Amino acid sequence: MQHIAICQRFSAPVGRVYAHLARHENLGDVFGARITRVRDGDTSPDGVGSVRELKVSALLPSFQETVTEAVPDELIEYRITQGSPLRDHVGVMRFSAEGAGTRLDYTIDFDSVVPGAGGVIRAVLERNVRRGLAQLADRL
Repeated sequence: MQHIAICQRFSAPVGRVYAHLARHENLGDVFGARITRVRDGDTSPDGVGSVRELKVSALLPSFQETVTEAVPDELIEYRITQGSPLRDHVGVMRFSAEGAGTRLDYTIDFDSVVPGAGGVIRAVLERNVRRGLAQLADRL
């Protein structure tokens, strides 16, 4: 299993950070991917049950992620549910107030079906997400 743990601080309040990261269309810059909503959630467009498709490269097939849990201003959890060489993938974003700002604790766990590829995927994914979140923190 591969594990990524990222802590990113934002000067913006929790509600603003959560609202931005909860919208599928806003995650493209964070993940370095083109993102399209495939299905709305059970009670809100980006909530539990919503599905997004990610295209990270013209050379790689797209894959889908499904939001499995969402607690406004607290938590977003999602899993890859289709089209990926990763298995047992779970992403969890935990939001907490830190003074007037926000602390985001973001973990991603996964395994690769391709032997030896997990470490490479982890390194690239972690680099892209760290960079994307840092750039977002500068803008919010």
